[in-house]
Amino acid sequence: MGLRAALAVAVPLSVLFAVGRLDLTAYATFGAFTALYGRNEPYQYRVRTLTVAAIALLVSIAAGIGLAVAGEPLPLVAVALVVVVGGGTLFVTVFQIVPPQSLFFVFALLVCAAIPTAPADVLPRLGLAAVSAAFAWLLTMSGWAIRRIPGASQGLLARSGLVTELRRRPGIDTAALRDPRVWLTVVQNVVGVLLAGGIALAFGFGHAYWAVVSVVAVIPPARAAHSISRSLHRIVGTVVGVAVTAVLLSWSPPAAFVIAVIVVCQFFAEILVARHYGAALVFITPLALSVSHLANPTPIGTLVIDRVLETVLGAGIGIVLVLLARGFERRRGLAP
Repeated sequence: MGLRAALAVAVPLSVLFAVGRLDLTAYATFGAFTALYGRNEPYQYRVRTLTVAAIALLVSIAAGIGLAVAGEPLPLVAVALVVVVGGGTLFVTVFQIVPPQSLFFVFALLVCAAIPTAPADVLPRLGLAAVSAAFAWLLTMSGWAIRRIPGASQGLLARSGLVTELRRRPGIDTAALRDPRVWLTVVQNVVGVLLAGGIALAFGFGHAYWAVVSVVAVIPPARAAHSISRSLHRIVGTVVGVAVTAVLLSWSPPAAFVIAVIVVCQFFAEILVARHYGAALVFITPLALSVSHLANPTPIGTLVIDRVLETVLGAGIGIVLVLLARGFERRRGLAP
């Protein structure tokens, strides 16, 4: 799965590099995020997971492009953010999707909204995202054909680790919509992103959406324990990821190197995202910053400083909301 996730982003970015259109990196990459879903699922389950995840990503990208065309008006951005973070939280919970947060949907929305876009560019950019998502979908489903090879499940492919047992079988949990713990997580995310984004804008930070993304990364998934230690793992993972990015991009590397960073980070993000989200953020953060750097070049010093300040802001708000949620759960007797 890690190799397929890496290829899902490597191929479209290589094509963009070849045709000199790295300004479109964000759309291709967000479409390729489809490959981060469906891990360890049998293919009759994976087809559903990948399809709904791709649709959710494309809806987020389309909303971001629409906001960009409109000039990124703050009231509309706030409304779209509430819909995506709240709806995304419900969406991943009902469909039992891993990773079980709306992080990638929020990130796609806000980055696409921040890239200036003319009306004539809407369909080409959305089309690129759709093609990239379709390619990632096909690549992630390609194991189905491999498993049809006679003896693949017991032979050399199995011994090499290329064919493994697929254990995860997600269902569609509509009962989640009646679970107060799920709605508590929705409220946490909505309040957190509005607070973080508002404070970041008030203080004039250059990339306010990083504070928003940090809040979503720190708040636990619906029905998970509101553990401070896990939240701290995510903060540490993000900060380490910022430091790694500073080392990798501080010397103004060529575009080919930045693409390689994105591909490698996509590989390890896919490997780790379902196992240890804090460790995954060590790679998700450079992935995100590198995509932003290619799509909208910014001096790396400014990018890293903004990221550190806004990570601290978003993480601080997230920790406060985790503590408040723990208290609420105890008073209401809601076991994680």
